[in-house]
Amino acid sequence: MYEYFKGKLVTKAPTHVILEVGGIGYYLHISLTTFSQIKDQEECKLYISFQVREDSHTLYGFATEGERHLFHHLISVSGIGPNTGRMMLSSITPEEIQQAIVEGQVQVIQRIKGIGPKTAQRVILELQDKLKKQGPNALIPLPVVKSSAVEEALAALTMLGFNKPQAEKALRAVSSDQEESSVEDLIKLALKRL
Repeated sequence: MYEYFKGKLVTKAPTHVILEVGGIGYYLHISLTTFSQIKDQEECKLYISFQVREDSHTLYGFATEGERHLFHHLISVSGIGPNTGRMMLSSITPEEIQQAIVEGQVQVIQRIKGIGPKTAQRVILELQDKLKKQGPNALIPLPVVKSSAVEEALAALTMLGFNKPQAEKALRAVSSDQEESSVEDLIKLALKRL
């Protein structure tokens, strides 16, 4: 229904943005991968995935068509909904997910929060052939932008549904090891401890 929105970023957080397009503010759920690419921008173009459920109509925004394409592949797998797909794209990069699926690395997919061994195997079983046919250039390499902000990481984890004390404990554990980590790295490390 929607291909992309291009406009002014009114609000930016690691889990969502509000993008003003033609005087209308759209609330878009995003992954950490997308956040790392747009957090320093005032205006941007996000590729849209419009997910309609019985109880909600939700917009997901992606910085690249490749990430959106992988998101659609992931949510096509039984047992993986849009929020789990976004969690997967926030935990490891789209390239790492694609490589793990193509190479059949169940343990890499299983490390993602909320993905058990059966789901990881199902993801590989259902998507391996599709992604192999697309070839290695289906996704464009994404730049990693450095920043250090434990508060942003904490806000993102609480928005993803983790309770604040647990998230704070996990972030304290990983931030003491990582002096100059980006928000994305802090969240990824904290997710492994939650």
